[in-house]
Amino acid sequence: MMILNRATMAFFFSMLLTLTACVTINVYFPASQAEAAAERIVDEILGEPDASNTNSDDEQNKDASINSYKADQLFAALGSFFIAEAQAAQPDFSVNTPEIRRLQSAMAKRHKKLAGFYSKGAIGFSNNGQVAWRDKKAVSIKERGTLNSLLKAENNDRNNLYKAIANANGHPEWEADVRAVFAKKWAQKARKGWWYQTTAGSWKKK
Repeated sequence: MMILNRATMAFFFSMLLTLTACVTINVYFPASQAEAAAERIVDEILGEPDASNTNSDDEQNKDASINSYKADQLFAALGSFFIAEAQAAQPDFSVNTPEIRRLQSAMAKRHKKLAGFYSKGAIGFSNNGQVAWRDKKAVSIKERGTLNSLLKAENNDRNNLYKAIANANGHPEWEADVRAVFAKKWAQKARKGWWYQTTAGSWKKK
């Protein structure tokens, strides 16, 4: 049986510390997962067919077993373990909570009342993930009061949705990133004849 000398043990401990540091700090905003989730939610709110789900299951093999004290086998086992831990540390982007479902449902119902105003060009998707006035002259004075109330409720729910998604993933600081992803998706999903705001702030018609 081989016994590791002090130099070898010191090497392994230094590698463990390095790998552990990578595990604890290597957490980033999963943009691709967020975009897929945002697309599904936006499609459901706007009444469009669900975007196709593409589930990629990257199964990680964590069955490394140490059957000897040989340095190369020990290093391989520890390496496999910490690589799996580092990958597990990456978030599985979640949008399935009671609050998110409630907000999504309320927005889907409200959309039926907003759809006509999008078509008239009175309102459009703003570049901050909300709905904004574009042309008040496109609706009657009587309709403006109703639309103002709808916009207030809609933007309140949108703000709460972005916050709820960030909180559901354990990263409240992601709220701005979530908002940016949704702003992009709202613009992409705007129907023909609807208006959306570019990142520069100008209005464009789909």
